[in-house]
Amino acid sequence: MNVLDGATIAAPHRVDCDVAIVGTGPAGAAVARTLAHAGVRVVLLEEGRWVQPRDYPTDGFSAMTLLYRDMGANVAMGNAPMPVLQGRAVGGTSVVNGAISWRLPEDVRAGWVTDDPGLAETLDAAELRTIFDGIERDLGIAPTDVAVAGPKNLLMAKGADALGLEHRPIARNTRGCEGLGRCLQGCPQGHKQSMDLTLLPEACKHGAQILSRVKVTAVQTEAGRAVGVVGQAAGGGQVTVHARHAVVLAASAIQTPMLLLQSGIRHGPVGQNLQAHPGVAMVGQFAEPVRMWQGATQGHEVIGLRKEGIKFEVLGYDPGIIASRMDGMGREFSRNLSQLAHEVHWGVAVRAQGRGRVRVGWRGRPLISYNLTPHGVDCIRRGVRVLGEMFFAAGAERVLPGAFGWPAVVTDRSEIARFETEGPTQANAYHGAITHLFGTCKMASDPTHAVVRPDFRHHTVAGLYVADSSVFPTATGVNPQTAILALATVCARRVLLA
Repeated sequence: MNVLDGATIAAPHRVDCDVAIVGTGPAGAAVARTLAHAGVRVVLLEEGRWVQPRDYPTDGFSAMTLLYRDMGANVAMGNAPMPVLQGRAVGGTSVVNGAISWRLPEDVRAGWVTDDPGLAETLDAAELRTIFDGIERDLGIAPTDVAVAGPKNLLMAKGADALGLEHRPIARNTRGCEGLGRCLQGCPQGHKQSMDLTLLPEACKHGAQILSRVKVTAVQTEAGRAVGVVGQAAGGGQVTVHARHAVVLAASAIQTPMLLLQSGIRHGPVGQNLQAHPGVAMVGQFAEPVRMWQGATQGHEVIGLRKEGIKFEVLGYDPGIIASRMDGMGREFSRNLSQLAHEVHWGVAVRAQGRGRVRVGWRGRPLISYNLTPHGVDCIRRGVRVLGEMFFAAGAERVLPGAFGWPAVVTDRSEIARFETEGPTQANAYHGAITHLFGTCKMASDPTHAVVRPDFRHHTVAGLYVADSSVFPTATGVNPQTAILALATVCARRVLLA
């Protein structure tokens, strides 16, 4: 793969190209592949490093240091402060996510078009179906094989069956998965079809170049047109990429608005309208060992409440991460640790109605604000109740809801059944995290309520496009990677037509 490590750039460095792309995650990779196939000279810039599968760390903490932005310690501040988890590497978050693959749900797509008919051409159902077909073929997307699911995933299926909830093996972008449970650290065997192993090498075969470990600091404009980007290489040199045709921002719903604001490009609600899928995790303790670190990291989901904005997934962490979350000290901690193999972690993610914001903070760091609304808390309460009942239905002896103000350990199914109506109503009673982010450079026809046009072009700066999930009008309610890939492909096609 054609990668120049920014650590080797100590002097001023200039590159000329047709299109500069900021970000190498799913959005940037999809744009790069499409453009490179068409003969466009593409340069991608990535703040993270290029790490090959054989070099992925074996433990979660080292992986977070090497492959995650801010070691997963960036926090959205509000009535329930929550970590914001993003990858930072060549391949973006696709390197460290659970490989969960969902098409954009038709009800979500139709809702966007109903709210803004100007999006109809961009979100053409037939075109998107064809693109999704290609993505699923190219990335090997298929339901998790029972042979690699492992007990933690099969137990969720058992619990959901008992409650009569619709569920299914998760469709994932993997080939030859061995159920190593290492997705969140990077698959050491390269079975996860992340962007660094698929779309980016393909783009590079057609002439694309990647500059890794280069932090882009500004979009350069002349006479109202984007003409390139400037950044700082890890080796100390300034990097300037001059783009003759276009600049495409694909740096995420946090980093893209940050870059626009730092560049003085402030049209529209840039950085506003932040939407997300807040999630909370629960623990079930079983009599028999489950060893949740074995089997497909996230191999099963319950979708029976998706229309309510609630979705359940199996979670998978390495033993060190699990142990760090255990209560107690001394002998108590030792006793808890001895039960590690008997624990299973499942999560509930919510299509929340909250709206947050991204601003430029101290020393250029993102300042993220986000509040859970009462509706979001109600969804979490319902989710905790259903998840707890699933645990008991699957055979758990004890459930740990993880909610302040409720018993730490529940052994009676009737007690968890009361949670939906009697559980804590304060947002900060729940320990959550945010993993899917949308809306901070919203795409819409009306320039007063949007940052980019329906064809992904910036409303006021010519030659500037945004291709990542920051353009999504709303949260999707499902894992967005495949939808990001599809819409970024549409964006690339619009760049070609310009």
